[in-house]
Amino acid sequence: MRIALDAMGGDHGVRPNVVGALKAIACVPDLTVVLVGDSAQIESHLSTGAYPTDRIEIVASAGVVGMNEKPVEALRKKPDNSISRCWQLTATKKTDGLVSAGNTGAVVGAGLFARRFLKGVRRPGIGALMPTEKGHCVVLDVGANIFPKSSHLLQYGVMGSVLAKHRLGIAEPKIGLMNVGEEEGKGHELVQKTYALFRNSPFADRFVGNVEGRDVHKGLVDVIITDGFVGNVLLKHAEGVFEFIMQMVATDVVGVLSAEKALAAQAVQKLADKFHYSTAGGAPLLGVDGVCIICHGSSDERAIANALAVAAQDVRVQLNDRIVEELAKLPAFGDED
Repeated sequence: MRIALDAMGGDHGVRPNVVGALKAIACVPDLTVVLVGDSAQIESHLSTGAYPTDRIEIVASAGVVGMNEKPVEALRKKPDNSISRCWQLTATKKTDGLVSAGNTGAVVGAGLFARRFLKGVRRPGIGALMPTEKGHCVVLDVGANIFPKSSHLLQYGVMGSVLAKHRLGIAEPKIGLMNVGEEEGKGHELVQKTYALFRNSPFADRFVGNVEGRDVHKGLVDVIITDGFVGNVLLKHAEGVFEFIMQMVATDVVGVLSAEKALAAQAVQKLADKFHYSTAGGAPLLGVDGVCIICHGSSDERAIANALAVAAQDVRVQLNDRIVEELAKLPAFGDED
């Protein structure tokens, strides 16, 4: 399989993207990575000699969307940017998908401009894996759609369930709707309408009802549905709390130990490695024709390698075909939904 990688994306320049691609092909035998961006910069990092380059290709692009640029404006001013070029390769079936640690708004925006939605999908959404007491859960959407309709959220529940089944190995994923309380009737009009749609859908047996923010990490449900604004705040808050707790444990617990200090430090590091965002690699943009993995802006080579491996796995299990099959079970919606 062939995955396009935005070699120019992220906070740390070309190097972690190129090295991450080299590490990925060394671990994934059927993967070819198409590096998209400035050819000279890419080639300068390919000559390390530490990894094979036989399944690496380069596609040149002239523009880069900066992390602080306005996505729509930048995409229009720089039509040959690396993100848009990755989408073009995927839209024309020259690659099976793409990975980018670049400007998230630009990645989503370029995908929306391409209009390569899966059959039946009304609006794509980003699904993030978040740690729980029982493993992980899927939170969808975490930034692609801040003004969704109830039909979008219903579809997110279906797409998130497919992701949980094939990525997390959960046979019958349970779905929860993020709300300000567990009781039916809580929340604003959008969540109340979405609640009713789930209760009257073919997936009603998997829908457990409303969940609150404190329930995310308890593992009460496998898929949590919310709008992109709340989901993005939830995701970044969780990242911040995780970093804060790890720092406090390292300082106030491990730091004051005398005996067993080395073992405690190793345990903390192991925990940090287990739940760090780089382990998952990135979050999939679900609902588009072709796999799309959006990585954290500060992704290092490990995160990029993991994202490419995850993209390859999603292609391998035909994740999008499974999504289309499940969405076909839903009723048709009117324009107002």
